[in-house]
Amino acid sequence: MQIKTTQRLELPPSADMHVHLRQGDMMKVVAPTVTQGGVDTAFVMPNLVPPITTVERVLEYQTQLRDLAPDVNFLMSLFLHPSVTPEVIAQASAAGVAGVKMYPQGVTTNSESGVSDLEAFYDTFSAMEKHDLVLNLHGEVLESLAPEGTTLEEAFLPTLKKLHDRFPKLRIVLEHCTTAAAVEAVRACGPTVGATITAHHLYLTSTEACCDPFAFCKPIPKKPTDRHALLKTVVSGDPKFFFGSDSAPHLKQSKTSAEKGKAPAGVFTQPVATQLVLLALEEGIERGDIAEADVTQEKLEGFLSRNGRRFYKLPEESKTKLVLERKGEKISDSVRNESGDVEVGISRAGSEVFSLRFEKV
Repeated sequence: MQIKTTQRLELPPSADMHVHLRQGDMMKVVAPTVTQGGVDTAFVMPNLVPPITTVERVLEYQTQLRDLAPDVNFLMSLFLHPSVTPEVIAQASAAGVAGVKMYPQGVTTNSESGVSDLEAFYDTFSAMEKHDLVLNLHGEVLESLAPEGTTLEEAFLPTLKKLHDRFPKLRIVLEHCTTAAAVEAVRACGPTVGATITAHHLYLTSTEACCDPFAFCKPIPKKPTDRHALLKTVVSGDPKFFFGSDSAPHLKQSKTSAEKGKAPAGVFTQPVATQLVLLALEEGIERGDIAEADVTQEKLEGFLSRNGRRFYKLPEESKTKLVLERKGEKISDSVRNESGDVEVGISRAGSEVFSLRFEKV
């Protein structure tokens, strides 16, 4: 496939297995953008304020999201917390909750109630293994725990191996891989371990993230060699890896008014999630990171849609398809509500991307 000169593409709807949709007025603005980005299935993060730690609250949140975006299948998760006991896992399984998200304490947005001692949750992980819930890992350690010269993600990778060795039947997702080392660590595990890769880690490096508040996120983008490894992984066809945008909205004002290095962490890509993956692949070809022949219909469908659905044991067939066409469309600067008091800046504003629409099959 010569993606740079392709004028029209048809793909199955994307499955975005890592989204942040917030709450309140922010949720009302960003939840409807899920379908704009070509996504019909979204795995929703639970790091609200307060975090979602009960089945009752999960279902309430799911109802709110469905009201705002009725065409999206919202897969829900609990926030790993001492109150998420084996009994709660049983309730969650019965209610159709898909997973439990583990945030190391203090590593990212709204993670103050996160985990400081994973072994304290071994009974919960055992229950998750029994009830077949997915464990979603924010794969970083605190800066104080990372050896000098080691990224926060690389310092976390032994924990992934330890968990997989202890609970070999537990489905585990290492979220938002950013390093070549993370890719290799996931590949070294058995078939119950998978990983998500974002759109923005396919086009950003630490150079942009340190200087542009709209490119600043956690985990921080890494070296060009790591970006190269992620692009190669996306087009490898490896079913262990699938799309998770980690689209993370913050008020535009909080991004632009913060002093350098103090902006809230998060890149908002949701309205153009699928389109940005395609743009990143085009740019990867231009740099020589990947070859045009590496990008095929089968591999695009696998990464954007099928691999994630298979890992989460979801149906792959859809009653709709995506039609993407080159019409000179450019990414808008932001999304906002009518009053303008909630405005979120979109990554890569001004970049030309495919126009996208859903069609019935």
